[in-house]
Amino acid sequence: MHADDDDAGAKLRVDKWLWAARFFRTRSLATGAVEAGQVRVNDERVKPARAVRVGDRVTIRKAGFEWNAEVTALAERRGSASDAAKLYREPEASRQAREEELARRRAAAAAAPDTPGRPTKRDRRKLEDFLNEP
Repeated sequence: MHADDDDAGAKLRVDKWLWAARFFRTRSLATGAVEAGQVRVNDERVKPARAVRVGDRVTIRKAGFEWNAEVTALAERRGSASDAAKLYREPEASRQAREEELARRRAAAAAAPDTPGRPTKRDRRKLEDFLNEP
């Protein structure tokens, strides 16, 4: 891992950084997201080979959620989750917005009916027996 005081000119491919920071499981998924325009560096759409440096702002959209992060360090290799968390700093507003969206989705899922689909023949007969009881 490169610290920001090691080398001011250090840079790394954006797809490799996204993979090392554990935003995506594989580099090919990270590359696909960058090509699809779901990743922006300093508010610009970029290509996977674009170099990212310490201090750059990276915006990642994934599964309806959005991360706004500032690059704090670079890593050539993917490490543990605690190491990956040291590669970026996320503002509290970004984290709060993502948590609110997650809470909204959970509330919507809890309010949705939990039926598996059409009733089976057995379910239909039970319902008819229940409705035809005196």
